Amino acid sequence: MNYEDWISYRYLTSKKGGFLAFLNFVSIVGIAIGVMALIVVTGVMTGFGNNLRDKIIGTTPHVVVEKETGIQDYRQIMAQFQGLKEIVGVSPYVQGNVFLENNRQAIGLVVRGIDPATEPKVTKVREYLVEGRAEDLDEHGVIVGSELARYFGYGLGDTLTLIAPSSGLAGQGWRHELKIIGIFTSGMVDYDMNLILVHLTKAQGIFNLSAQASSGIGVKLVNPYRARDVQKTIYGLLGYSFLIRTWIDVNRNLFEALWLEKWGLFLILILMVLVASFNIISTLVVTVTSKVHDIGILKSIGVPSHSIRRLFIKLGMFIGSTGTCLGVISGVILTYILRTYVKVPAEIYSIEHVPVDLQLTDMLVIVGAAMLITYLATIYPAARAAKLQPVDALRYE
Repeated sequence: MNYEDWISYRYLTSKKGGFLAFLNFVSIVGIAIGVMALIVVTGVMTGFGNNLRDKIIGTTPHVVVEKETGIQDYRQIMAQFQGLKEIVGVSPYVQGNVFLENNRQAIGLVVRGIDPATEPKVTKVREYLVEGRAEDLDEHGVIVGSELARYFGYGLGDTLTLIAPSSGLAGQGWRHELKIIGIFTSGMVDYDMNLILVHLTKAQGIFNLSAQASSGIGVKLVNPYRARDVQKTIYGLLGYSFLIRTWIDVNRNLFEALWLEKWGLFLILILMVLVASFNIISTLVVTVTSKVHDIGILKSIGVPSHSIRRLFIKLGMFIGSTGTCLGVISGVILTYILRTYVKVPAEIYSIEHVPVDLQLTDMLVIVGAAMLITYLATIYPAARAAKLQPVDALRYE
């Protein structure tokens, strides 16, 4: 330890000046509270964002292949995906809008026709089922969301009536009575209220499609975060007459809103650290004023001005680094308590406790921002101390 570090440490830990010790304590606590708040808020925001992202990935395919006029031979398209290593599952689907008739009232729903044999390879439909089995889905069955079932009081074995917008295939008519064979909960209220699942063949009949046609093909990837690269590969394979969208494209507005909210809160809370940095400025100014005699002696024995400047910069950095370390430790402890003991409404988030995800990059940004603000706060007091002349410092001694 050189003399600059030693003197800075003595000024920080000295018990002779009670008022200076109190100012040091307040500065450290201010930085610690700001850093702790930043860690907790970013961790919780990241946790909720990841939780929502997992639900979206589980409900929708990683990549969706569609065509404006529909895919007329989906089996041929699916066969072309067999050689792509990034793809682990494909499944056709038919999707459209229908009306649900209940007690002489009609509400609009989204009906999705799936193949029970291949759909579990693409989405988490089997994991989301709370009643019934996906394998039991046939042309006469339907799987409804838990919110829709709760709203109308539906249960397994009940019959619901769908009104199709088109006449359907010959003999099928425009009213379809289906038996509820399953109820799913995705954790997203919109899906659980407005989406119902039927057999692919039944959906083809509802929307007057041939047995080889589908609205699109869902694709599941080994790594969903490489969806952009796979999107380009599929375009090269099928051509640009197809519309190929990733799960990021489908939910772009939602993810951008989450990102903006997270970093907006980060910028707001960084103001807490900025306010705490003014405590460091005032502490160092008071320290410089009270240590004029010491500065005069140091300069009179040949200590250069830049060493005096570094001495007080290091004192401020000691305060900032101590507060930052305490903030990180307390932030991690508080997030653990939130994740372990604080409960959230399970019917809304499908989880029991607050989701917290502390990412190393976020913590490094927080620590770096706190230390940068601390350093900027030390510049003026340190420069003022360096400008003192020995004759002025010792004039009244």
